[in-house]
Parts: sequence; C-alpha cells; structure tokens
Amino acid sequence: MSKSVLIFDLDNTIYPVSSIGPKLFKTLFAAIKKSGEYKGDFDAIKLEIQRTPFQKVASEFLFSEQLLKECMAIHNNLTYDDPMKYFEDYELVRKLPQTKILVTSGFSKLQNSKIDKLGIRADFKEIFIIDLQQSNQTKKDIFKLILDKYKLQKQEVLIVGDDIKSEIQAGKDLGIDTVLFDQLRKYTDSNHSNRIDNFAELQKFL
Repeated sequence: MSKSVLIFDLDNTIYPVSSIGPKLFKTLFAAIKKSGEYKGDFDAIKLEIQRTPFQKVASEFLFSEQLLKECMAIHNNLTYDDPMKYFEDYELVRKLPQTKILVTSGFSKLQNSKIDKLGIRADFKEIFIIDLQQSNQTKKDIFKLILDKYKLQKQEVLIVGDDIKSEIQAGKDLGIDTVLFDQLRKYTDSNHSNRIDNFAELQKFL
C-alpha cells in the first residue's frame, strides 16, 4: 500500500541543531558548568542536549534538584529569534503530495519559535509539540492518536526521524513503517535497513 501520510520529527531531521545550538544554549551551558551539580562529562551533556529532550538528559546525568530547577527556568523563556535554515534537501519533502504531520518533543515556546523561523508551519496539516512539562504523552501516544483521528491504516503511514530510540522505536512498536533520516551520519554502523542520509532517497519508501 502506498503512503498517504508522512510523520516527521523536527530537530536533526528537518534542520541541524548544531547550526543553532551553541548560541541557543549558551546561557544554559554556562549555568550547568558553573553549578557542577551533575554526574558525567560536560561535553557529553552539551552534545546530548542538542539531540535529546532536556528532561531525559537531566535524569541521565543526575542533575541536582537545584540545577534542574535553574535549567527549567532558563528553558521556559528560551526562543530562537535569528534566521534558521533547514537541510537543503528538505525542499524535496515540501514537493511531496502526501499529507505531512510534524511531531516534536521539547518546550512549546522554543519549538514554536524554531518552526516559525524555519518557515515550515504551512507545510504540515497538523503540528504536535510534546512538552514534557505539560504532558506525560510520548511520541508513541501521539502516533496512535494520529491513526485514530484520521482513521488511518498503519500501512498508509510512514514515520521519518533521526532518533532510533524515540520516533523510530515508537513506530516499530506500533507496526508503522519508519525511515531513519541520518544526514548527520550518527548511525553509520547501524543495521537499520531503512536508513537514508538524503531526502532524495525517501521516494522509494512511499
């Protein structure tokens, strides 16, 4: 069955977080380093913050209660207000006829600012932002909601994202086809059969 609906992740799927990370998280990184109330390597924390929901990073690196509180206060007011650029080959996605839905995890204010600066809001029929401060929902929950809301068969849907442990695993758990988008080549050793590093390759999965 051909795909009628494409579900996309945002961060590191539509644009590279590294293009804005150092500037966006400058205050946050400084607060973490100054506090020192965490376990593990600071550079590893910086890297994970740019590709994993913050609350999960704080838990993994055992942030103190005070540091977590301080970081959350910074995050709540965080927006990105400078120009942003999506991956060049995202233009190919925009031309696809399928219905497109965006599902992203993060702080609502920040995620919305990125969507607007990228100029991609109109590309999607619906946008879901999973804000862990406001909801206990997971991407798996949202994918199930989308299936029910639009009365879709699993075979009609394709999930595209960069995180094996997040949207890719959620799709597999639900029996929905997935494509691992790895333009940043994080998973070059992966045996994921549906791994691509350019949206030009997406066509063969549709």
